[in-house]
Amino acid sequence: MDNLPLYHTKWSDRLAFDIALMLEGSGETVDEIKDRHHITAHDLTAFNADPIFTKRVDAYRAEVTEKGLTFKLKARAQAEELLTTSWLLIHNPDVSAAVKADLIKSTVKWAGLETRSDDSDGPTGGVKITINLGGEDKTMTVEPDIVEDAQIAT
Repeated sequence: MDNLPLYHTKWSDRLAFDIALMLEGSGETVDEIKDRHHITAHDLTAFNADPIFTKRVDAYRAEVTEKGLTFKLKARAQAEELLTTSWLLIHNPDVSAAVKADLIKSTVKWAGLETRSDDSDGPTGGVKITINLGGEDKTMTVEPDIVEDAQIAT
């Protein structure tokens, strides 16, 4: 076990993204990345030995190469950084409860954790099954049984 490399795991996805952009020639310089992320050349060497980090960088490079540097990709990188700001605001006692509630709702939405509802006033959820019978689609929707005001006996 003494011969196993020790990986410095203090890297973020944003760092991996910035390194990928630099390697693809469309990002900051190495020195700018080191300054912004408060890391040293030694840290970069350690990250480069981490197969998880290099795999993440490779994935970002492939995405940049295949899709180009799109607005959506830039926005995703900014959104990740803004989560830190959101976290700080939510936990700041000087921020109003309404602002905190909006930030929490937005975070849940961005994470894809909010319940989805259709335009009807009925229950949400269920299963939609589509069966193709020779060019004609037949659709069947199964709605869940909803028990309101149910209490769990303890």
